[in-house]
Amino acid sequence: LLFPYADIYKWMSYGNDRKHPACDLSYFGRREFSFILGTDVYLRYQSFNNAAQMENSIKRECPFKIDIGAVYNVDPAKRNAYAGENAFTPVEKELVFDIDMSDYDDVRYCCSGANICQKCWPLMTIAIKVIDSALREDFGFTHILWVYSGRRGVHCWVCDARARRLNNAQRAAIADYFHVYKGNENSRKKVFLGGHALHPSLVRSYQQVLRPFFEEELLCGQSLLETEEKFEKILEMIPDESITAKLRGEWLGNHHRSSNSKEDINRVRWEKLKSHLQSGKQKWLRRCVEEIVFSYTYPRLDMGVTKLTNHLLKAPFCVHPKTGRVCVPIDPAHCEEFDPMAVPTLSSLKKELDAPKHENGEGKKLESGGRTSLDESLTVFRSFLDALLKSCKEEMEISYNAKLQQSKSSLTW
Repeated sequence: LLFPYADIYKWMSYGNDRKHPACDLSYFGRREFSFILGTDVYLRYQSFNNAAQMENSIKRECPFKIDIGAVYNVDPAKRNAYAGENAFTPVEKELVFDIDMSDYDDVRYCCSGANICQKCWPLMTIAIKVIDSALREDFGFTHILWVYSGRRGVHCWVCDARARRLNNAQRAAIADYFHVYKGNENSRKKVFLGGHALHPSLVRSYQQVLRPFFEEELLCGQSLLETEEKFEKILEMIPDESITAKLRGEWLGNHHRSSNSKEDINRVRWEKLKSHLQSGKQKWLRRCVEEIVFSYTYPRLDMGVTKLTNHLLKAPFCVHPKTGRVCVPIDPAHCEEFDPMAVPTLSSLKKELDAPKHENGEGKKLESGGRTSLDESLTVFRSFLDALLKSCKEEMEISYNAKLQQSKSSLTW
C-alpha cells in the first residue's frame, strides 16, 4: 500500500519513460531485481517492462527483501536465450557503498554485532559525512542517495550518469581511494595514510569531521581511555616503547579519578598522550595522533559491494525482516538528526493505516497516500529524485540535439 512503486520506477528509468524521442524504451526492462521470499526462496534476474508489472509482481510474491542489481545488455529474465561469452553482461549500475556497524566492534563498547544504540550510531553519521563530502568535492558527483539499511548500517547510491557507467576497474579504483582502514582486531597498524603529508581529502575529513567527533563525542562516549583494557588498545598503536611505558605508568598509578577533578579522565589522558607524541621532533610520532583518530572513526567499507558492477543491494523502502524497520532515505545535509530507532516500522505503519481518522465526526481509515510517519522519508527521496530526473532530461536533450546536428551536417555533405 505504501511502497512508492511509481517513484522507484522513475528512479530506475533515469528519464527513459517514453516521454522523449531519445529515450531507451528497453532500459528499465534490462534492470535486474531479485526477491527473497518468506520460504527462503531466492528469485534472481526478475525484470519488468513498466511500473505496473513491477507493482503486480511485488504484490503477488510479497518478498521479504527486494534487491536491485545492474542494467544488463539484454533482458535478465531472457538471459538463457542468448549464447556467447558476452551475451549477457552488466552495462550500468549505480556506484554503491555499504557500511555496517558490526565492522566497528573493536572501537565501540556499548553494542556488538547487529545491535546499535544512540552511543554508537554517530559512527554511521560520520561515515556519511566523510564519504558524501569526498564524492561531491573530489569526484564531482551530485546525485547521491543515502539509505538506512533497516538494521545496523547505511547504503549509498551514486546515481550520476558517469558513475553508473563505470567499469569494474574504475569502481575498484574509487573503492581503493576510500580504503584507508585496512586493519583488523589483531593488527597494530590499522590505517594507512600514505606518505609524509596527508592527502587533501584526508586533511579535510580529519579537520572538519573526524578529529572533532573523536575528541568531543567518541572519546568520552565510549570511555576509550578509562580502563586498562581500553587504553592498551590505543597504546599498542604507538611504536615508541618509552612513551607507551611512561603513559602506562602514569595511568596505572593514577587510575582512579580524583574526586575533586571535574574533567573527564578520558579527555585528560588524551591530552597527555597528545602532549607526549606532538612535543617531539619525529614526524612519525606526531602522525600517531592522526592514525589513532582515523583508526577509530574513518569509514569502514565493504569493498566487494563497491567494486563489482553486478553486485546486488537492498532497495530503499524495504522492511528489514528482523527489525521490522523500513529502509528509509537519509538526508546527508542533516544526517546527525537521523535516529534509526525512530524510523517507521511495519507494525507502526499498520497501526497508522488501521487507526480511524476523525473528520467531520466520522471514523474513516487512512487511505493510500494519506499522511503517515513515512511521509518525511518520501519527501527526502522525492527531493533527490526531482533533481536527478531534471539532470537526466537535460543530458538526454543535449545528446539528442547533438545527434540531430550531426545528422544535419552529414546531409549537407
